[in-house]
Amino acid sequence: MLPHAGNPSPEGISLPRSANGDPAAHGPALRVAVLGSTGSIGTSTLDVVASSGGRFAAWLLAAHRSVGPLIEQAHRLRPAWVVVVDAAAAAQIGVGALPAGTRLAVGADALDELVADPAVDRVVSAIVGAAGLRSTWAAVEAGKTVALANKETLVMAGPLVMRLACRTGATILPVDSEHSAIHQALCAGRPAEVRRIVLTASGGPFRTRPQAALASVTPAEALRHPTWSMGPKITVDSATMMNKALELIEARWLFDVPAEKLAVLVHPQSIVHSLVEFIDGSVIAQLSPPDMRLPIQYALTYPARTAGPARRLDFTQAMTLEFEPPDLGRFPAVALGHAAAARGGTAGAVLNAANEEAVGGFLAGRLRFIDIAETCGRLLDEHPFEAEPTLEAILRLDAWARQEVRSCLSS
Repeated sequence: MLPHAGNPSPEGISLPRSANGDPAAHGPALRVAVLGSTGSIGTSTLDVVASSGGRFAAWLLAAHRSVGPLIEQAHRLRPAWVVVVDAAAAAQIGVGALPAGTRLAVGADALDELVADPAVDRVVSAIVGAAGLRSTWAAVEAGKTVALANKETLVMAGPLVMRLACRTGATILPVDSEHSAIHQALCAGRPAEVRRIVLTASGGPFRTRPQAALASVTPAEALRHPTWSMGPKITVDSATMMNKALELIEARWLFDVPAEKLAVLVHPQSIVHSLVEFIDGSVIAQLSPPDMRLPIQYALTYPARTAGPARRLDFTQAMTLEFEPPDLGRFPAVALGHAAAARGGTAGAVLNAANEEAVGGFLAGRLRFIDIAETCGRLLDEHPFEAEPTLEAILRLDAWARQEVRSCLSS
């Protein structure tokens, strides 16, 4: 079971109310905790914070082990706290390395406690993969407003997390560009009027490559995304379209819609970020250039909108928008996402864990590109499914799936 995060002042951590954490120092500024601040979403979040004109202040920055970038961010934004989860990495931070007024905390327990502190107004959950579940759970348990970029939280434990949010009064706002677009488009009608939610996908670098050639795809090729600049894991997920599989599951729980109302559409330009079709035939879409700073800012300012650093569409220039259905033979991961979203229970956790390990094996040269989805599908079929799992069961099957893939890679 994840530890309870209700105590805002754990033993050994003295929570300051000065520097960046002092409300008086920033007036109306909302204090933001950025979990995964050195990753692509985290750095984009800090761009939004820095350009907000004092509307936001970075109160906490957290990273797993990227100490150098974290120290640079601390000097630029002067947070009250930095957290390094990995103790060995934290030991590299020497005396005087952090700016005056910024304190260092170490470990996952400290991060859980700090995100629950009353000084935190909004939490940006941008830790990659299943590792982000624990701290997101702590923020939701504390009733925070959470800007959720860690889709794995809802993929693994969507019903549990959403029920917890209802119980604590937490608000979960999507940061994924697709789910942010859906959130905005849903404002055009009532839930009962929604016929279908369509998530768009760029199609990745292999949208037009012959299917027979996918067996020889190299990690370097998979990491060359045609539209987005992202971390290696999510870039490979885009190449296999497993990212869309996980986003289908996330949408299932975030918007409380049945799997049969969810669909995927390939849109190479990445301008239309998703669409909602209503029962009268109207289709509402959200358009913008591929720039994550826009959905991040929307999650931070919601329900208001403000000017920000994101790029704008230039309607003085001609543009062409293309749409096509996904090739399920080329991208079997999409079907796995539909199946896991429909089945619920432990299916999402097993699919996510198997994928994380399989992607790691592919990047290490130990698994072929086409074997990522095949491995995930096999474990999805073989795992001891539970329809109404506890959090302990979800974490147990997460570990089981990882071990199964590791055993496969080592054989």
